[in-house]
Amino acid sequence: MPDETLSEIEYEALANLRYRIRKFRQFSAKAAGRLGLSPPEHQALLAIKGLGRGCEMSVSDLAEKLFLVPAVATDLAQALKERGYLTIATKPKRRSVVRLTDQAEELLRRLTPAHLYEIREMAPELMLALRALQDHRRMEMAAWMQ
Repeated sequence: MPDETLSEIEYEALANLRYRIRKFRQFSAKAAGRLGLSPPEHQALLAIKGLGRGCEMSVSDLAEKLFLVPAVATDLAQALKERGYLTIATKPKRRSVVRLTDQAEELLRRLTPAHLYEIREMAPELMLALRALQDHRRMEMAAWMQ
């Protein structure tokens, strides 16, 4: 079995990866905040939009996507509905389905290009950190198997 102790390279790569993720989350929160959205609201709208055309997202699906308990997802969906960003329809078996309004679609059209740009700018550093973690483990496994 491979040695479970982490190398300095792995600690450095992991710390760098986590830093880059936090940096992106901070960027995202500020960008959403400038348009009056909280990070969970923005994440909810993006999760619904990212589901794809013709697909339906229930409130329980939203809870799962955002790692929320169902009651919190219900409150979030209701708050977004009250602000004019969602419609909520009740389907058979009391399943609530959420859909974006045109107002929400416009917010995402304004937010997403900046997010894509930021991710593309960060991609080399993210990939470098991931590659360092992947390559080190691969080399360790190869040494162990010999």
